[in-house]
Amino acid sequence: MEDSQNMRTGIFCSCGQRIYDKDVVHRSYYLRRVGSNFVYIRYRCPRCKRLGEQFIRQERWDERLLRGEANELTPSEKERVDKLGPITVDEMIDFHEYLEQDPSLKLMPDK
Repeated sequence: MEDSQNMRTGIFCSCGQRIYDKDVVHRSYYLRRVGSNFVYIRYRCPRCKRLGEQFIRQERWDERLLRGEANELTPSEKERVDKLGPITVDEMIDFHEYLEQDPSLKLMPDK
């Protein structure tokens, strides 16, 4: 099992933008007789529009590098949250007032 400290979290452009699968223009394998094989990724950055490329060792390559973050909501939860709509100013004020009156928060030490 590979050490998690050596794993990449994603592919990034020089401007700092994360590269996803939809940004990849070309993907191929760079095979060598001696030494490590590489995966070649050519991409167009969605932010700065530059073409970039990266060679990643095949043993460190994982398709998940190009995927977005997984959505933690199930489809039914997402539908329920969408029905609620955006948080209104009145809801924020009510919550703020609730926190000011919550007795458990008054027990917390002052810093």
